[in-house]
Amino acid sequence: MKLQNIISGGRNWLSATPERALDQAYRAAIKIKAIEDDHFNGQPVLTQTMGYSDSVYKVFRTDVDNYLKTIKFRLTEFKLSRSFLIFSDTQPNNNQVAITYSNGLPPQPNLTIVEKLNFIDQIVSRYQNKDVIAVNSDSKITIDSAVAKNQLTLPKNNKNSTNPKNKDPNLETISDKTGVLPRSFMRTINRIKQEIDPQSETTEEEVLKKFRRSRNKTAISIRFLLILIIVPLMTHQIAKTFLVTPLVKEYFAEREQILFINKDLEEEAFIELRHYEENLHFQNLLGLAPRLSEEEVEIRLQEKAGEIAEEYREHGINAVSNVFSDIFSLIAFAGIIFACQKEIGIVKSFLDEIVYGLSDSAKAFLIILLTDMFVGYHSPHGWEVILEGIANHLGLPENRDFNFLFIATFPVILDTVLKYWIFRYLNRISPSSVATYKNMNE
Repeated sequence: MKLQNIISGGRNWLSATPERALDQAYRAAIKIKAIEDDHFNGQPVLTQTMGYSDSVYKVFRTDVDNYLKTIKFRLTEFKLSRSFLIFSDTQPNNNQVAITYSNGLPPQPNLTIVEKLNFIDQIVSRYQNKDVIAVNSDSKITIDSAVAKNQLTLPKNNKNSTNPKNKDPNLETISDKTGVLPRSFMRTINRIKQEIDPQSETTEEEVLKKFRRSRNKTAISIRFLLILIIVPLMTHQIAKTFLVTPLVKEYFAEREQILFINKDLEEEAFIELRHYEENLHFQNLLGLAPRLSEEEVEIRLQEKAGEIAEEYREHGINAVSNVFSDIFSLIAFAGIIFACQKEIGIVKSFLDEIVYGLSDSAKAFLIILLTDMFVGYHSPHGWEVILEGIANHLGLPENRDFNFLFIATFPVILDTVLKYWIFRYLNRISPSSVATYKNMNE
């Protein structure tokens, strides 16, 4: 009973963690807002425009920095705890409780999570994207260029976002960028222009925006790839264990005469039984085992035949279950692809940046490795193993003619597609990689 109380208390504490962390971050944001309103006329605590001495300003600035650290830490706790609750059966506490603060601001009862996060983001954004300016030789302060310019950027909904002309430039892949001059030359010119731009704050803001976009793109791509792998596998196992296998076993139980689902499995069973019989006679002839009469040999063969029949019957049930479970997996995979078109574009851009961002030698090495593995001289043996494994997984009889036809056509198609990709895209984007590939291949 005591253990159950401890577990129940832990679950309740865990479910309340996101709300508790968000409330603490919200309190810290309100404290910053109170300092701004009471001592800086609603302006960020970034300059000494109010006539305070250095010591007084440092006190205010230290308090604001501490509150900002509290907000950052509590928001991290909020995100991690909510992510953990997604994968557990513990549901977050969504009850909103009125909170009263003794800082001169009116209480905000029944605030939602979105409202609290919006308020926190408004406060924190006033202390980001800072430019350092010197006050004297001993101290430095920072001023928010975005606040100094009174600029506020708000996201706008684009009704024509599906139009190719209004394509998001952030999702533009490297393979789509072509021009008269080499891309590396244009990138160098653009970087020099940014570095000598007198509006340095704009350049720094752009760098931060690019970093945030790259970070979000990486997180979304990795999460989507994991979902694309884990969800079909989990669907396969769950459907096979709880739905398909019981139905298939019930079907086979009503038809006991079905022992083998194809001729190949039947031939394998006969070979195994024949090998067992020959092994018994061989041991009797050499005296390695007690001599058995014909009746005893027949009894042992009957027992072995029953074991083999049951083994291959289970193998057939498993193969039939794999067929229907794979159908469920394909449906789950297709559903993810259909519902996540935006994520697919992000993943494509992410993979393009990885592939085209490699060095020339690394690109050439990967191309040679993949071509030799799948379309090279020794690739037919690998394809035979793959086809045999698929046939065994689905319980299909092995067809040598189909295997030879597949090996004679599919690797050729892959090789053609790869050569077209090298000629159409890689040769324009990175000619040095193509030259390196040809030298290494020769």
